[in-house]
Formats: sequence, C-alpha cells, structure tokens
Amino acid sequence: MIRLDKVVKQYDKFRLDCSMQVPAGQVTGLIGRNGAGKSTAFKTMLGLIDTDGGTVEVFGKTAKSLTAKDREQIGVVLADSGFSGYLSIKDLIPVLDTLYTDFSRKQFMADCERMELPMKKKIREFSTGMKRKLQILAALSHNARLLILDEPTAGLDVVARDELLNLLREYMEDGEHSIVISSHISSDLEGICDDVYMIENGSILLHEDTDVLLNEYGLLKVTFEQYDKLDQRYLIRQKKERFGYSCLTDKRQFYQDNFPSVVIERGSIDEVILMLTTSGETSLDRRDME
Repeated sequence: MIRLDKVVKQYDKFRLDCSMQVPAGQVTGLIGRNGAGKSTAFKTMLGLIDTDGGTVEVFGKTAKSLTAKDREQIGVVLADSGFSGYLSIKDLIPVLDTLYTDFSRKQFMADCERMELPMKKKIREFSTGMKRKLQILAALSHNARLLILDEPTAGLDVVARDELLNLLREYMEDGEHSIVISSHISSDLEGICDDVYMIENGSILLHEDTDVLLNEYGLLKVTFEQYDKLDQRYLIRQKKERFGYSCLTDKRQFYQDNFPSVVIERGSIDEVILMLTTSGETSLDRRDME
C-alpha cells in the first residue's frame, strides 16, 4: 500500500531520512517522541510536502501522481486537522457526500449514533474526544482502502478508545485494507498493530513485528557484578543505573534459560522507546556492529 524508500526531507533544524513499508492487509504502527518525525512522515506519504530525495509510493504510484479517485481511497486523520466548528454533523453529511463518491450516509449516521455524537450540535461545542471520534468516523465513511491515522485516540477515555479500536478491527476483517497509525498510548498499538516502526530524529531506529517485540524482547535488571558476568552478545542497548544496568534484549528466553538469577521484565513498546531514546550512559553494542 505504502512504500517510502530512502525518503529525505530537510528543514532548517530537522531532517527526515527514512524507509518503511505498509503492506496490504496489515496495521503498521509508527512510534516515537514528539518531534521525532511521525507527522512529517505522514505528510510525505500523502504528498502534502515536497521531498528532497528518495521515493514515495502509494498504491504503486508516486504520491504526487495520485488521482482524485486514488485519493478517495485514503482515509486520513492528522493531529492538526479538523472540521469547521461552525458546522454540525447534520451540516457535514452533504459535504462528505459531495467529496466522496462511495460515501455511506447510512453507515456514517449509524456510527455517529454508536459513538454518541449529537447530529445537530455545533462541532465547536464538542469535547476533544468527540471531535476525534468524528474525524475517525469520517475517515471510515467512504470505503477507503488505506487509513493514515496520526494520534487517532488522543483525548479519548478508555471506553471510547476501545470502541474506536474495535471499529478499526472491523475495518481490517476482510484482509484487503491497511492502516498506518501513530499513538502515544502503547497499549493501543500493542493491541492492533502487526508491526511497528520506531522513529527518532527523523530516522528509523527499529522495525519489528509486534508479536516478536512483546514475546521475545525483554529488559534485564542486573547489578554491576551480574553485568560483568553476563553474556552481552544479545544486548541491544544498556543504560547505567544506580543499582547496576538496565539492558534491552531481543533474546529474552536466552537470558531466562542461562541466567536464572537475573531479573528479566517482559518487553513493551514503552520500554523499547525509553531504552532507545533516553540519554545517559548508553551504547548500541550489537546493532552498531551488525
């Protein structure tokens, strides 16, 4: 569905330089700190900004060559986008009907009712969560093949997030759609993404299947003495702490089998972000050498 190949975008104090792919039938997560390059990557995929190098393809075409018909096949929610606050959902329906040839009025209205969104209330009077719900429902309303969602669950409570994630799971059931999604809520990504890219300072630091990350990654908590005796071949990064070292590995079972006295915590997206992005006495031993 999407392919970024050595894409470069240079700003005064920021440079995007990354490659990634979003296959058909798959949900791909893009994670990273604020300012890491997630929104720039999304705008690159959509052809909203000119690049300085590399190739951007969507549906097998360059982003700039997508036709209006092609673009109708993309549903988008960007962090800095939204609808006019002077409209109501009732006002918005004919607008969507004009914009998209495959707009489903009946389904859209049913989804709005399901999400408890008022039809006649002005959007400017909506809460942040209600506005986000509306954006996502609009992106789902026209039978798009691809969804690009930047922080779609921001501002939502636990129940609303779960409802929207269920909508996205339903969208993926036929195996013909794709989603690329970013979120600061790691549990959302862990529950829906097939794979995850981690971006930092405009570059991809990590690409991993979500199942592998959750089942094979781990965080070792070792004393200085234990660290000296530890087999370090499978450590991705280590950070010096007051008690000793925190060590990130993608071979958790190896250390469980061979170093039973070491405290080993299950890997998570949050732990990976913290270990790969926080400053301090750290090193990227194995992956720097590979």
